[in-house]
Formats: sequence, C-alpha cells, structure tokens
Amino acid sequence: MLEFITDRKIYEKVICEHIPKTRRFLWLATADLKDLHVDKHGKMVPFLEVLSDLVAKHIEIRLLHAKEPGKLFRRDFDRYPNLIDGIERILCPRVHLKSVIIDGEFAYTGSANLTGAGVGAKSADKRNFEAGIITDDKDIVSKVMDQFDKIWMGEHCRECKRKKFCADYKDLLLK
Repeated sequence: MLEFITDRKIYEKVICEHIPKTRRFLWLATADLKDLHVDKHGKMVPFLEVLSDLVAKHIEIRLLHAKEPGKLFRRDFDRYPNLIDGIERILCPRVHLKSVIIDGEFAYTGSANLTGAGVGAKSADKRNFEAGIITDDKDIVSKVMDQFDKIWMGEHCRECKRKKFCADYKDLLLK
C-alpha cells in the first residue's frame, strides 16, 4: 500500500487509525510540537493520553523534535507521569522532517507537524494545508526509518553547525 493523503486524512489515517494499533514501537519526528488534541472514543483528549496508553502497554516511543514544546503541552505532559520514563526524546534544532513509523511496518512522511493545525482535529478553516504519504511498502518504510535512526544516533552531530543550540548534543556523542 502506498497512499497520498492530505489535510484531515492525515489525522484520520495516521493519528486515529494507525498509532493506537502500535504493538512494539512508535517513532515520531516533527519540527514543531504543540498541545495536540485528538478524538478518543468520542471525547477530545490530549494526544499525550494516547501516547500514555501506549507506554502502559510497554510500547517503545521515540520522539525527535526541533524545539521545546509550549507551556500547554508541558502542562498536559505532567498529567501523564508514565511518559517521563516512557518516551525517549531528542531535541535537535535541525529536525524538520515529519514522520511516523510504527513497528517498522508502516510509515507516514510528509509536511504535517504534531500540532492541532498540522495533524489535529481542527475544523477545515483552522487547519494547515498538509500532504504526505502513508505506506507499508518495506523499502520505503526502511528508508524513512533509516533517516530517523541516523539523526537519533547522532550521525550528523560532529559536523553540525548548530551544536550550540542543541541541548542533547553531548548526550548523542556519548552513545
């Protein structure tokens, strides 16, 4: 399967349909990270609650993002204490990719950040115009994973010209 999706379909297919079905691991990459709310059984809840549910099922979660999230995100984060140790997180100011990788079997890659306007359940007049692909094609999923993993493992850190802005730089070099 290889499908081009836009706008509301990103929210429906990736956030609501595929992420809750994660069995082993979930990798998320986004430039911007905000207080995204999603539908959970007919009730709007922080996306962090969905992630907390996955952590409770011992799903491994990795999050790459470019800047610190806002105060509303941090407030909601504190409501789910299992996320503190349940999510591995790296802040890299050069991350601009947006991707979701589930169990090494499904991937989304495209333009949408993990924000309400990017992949959220906002109304049509408040959402960004976004586009991407979803796939279970092993070759494409592998390539999306490889890009994520190289950033995660710090492959670009030594030559990066933005080290002074990177809170996690020293930790990546110790891996």
